[in-house]
Amino acid sequence: MRQPIHSPDAPAAIGIYSQAMRSQGFLYLSGQTPLDPATGALVPGGIEAQIHQVFRNLQAVAVAAGRSLDDAVKVQVYLTDMADFPKLNEIMSGYFRQPWPARTTVQVAGLPRGAAVEVDAILADG
Repeated sequence: MRQPIHSPDAPAAIGIYSQAMRSQGFLYLSGQTPLDPATGALVPGGIEAQIHQVFRNLQAVAVAAGRSLDDAVKVQVYLTDMADFPKLNEIMSGYFRQPWPARTTVQVAGLPRGAAVEVDAILADG
């Protein structure tokens, strides 16, 4: 069984995907980029603003499913510049609590709409 999840407080999908999908005890959150949900535009203010927006977007989708980022078991991070890794760690610690979720961070050549960061997550659901 699969149940799609949608939040009006996160950016609308810019492709053929759901913001999240609930299935078999897990909630799979699609990658979020730092788009402002109200305008659909990339948030101004550099990497710090972008990282905060990504986690706010993920949190909005989690809340729409009745969960929170505290339920995260795995987080995947995509950065266009690995020099932003320390800032990611600093900001991420404000959105998650210990025990920290498992995480993968990779550098990529590019992201949609010129974003510097994208994050997706898997949450325990139940």
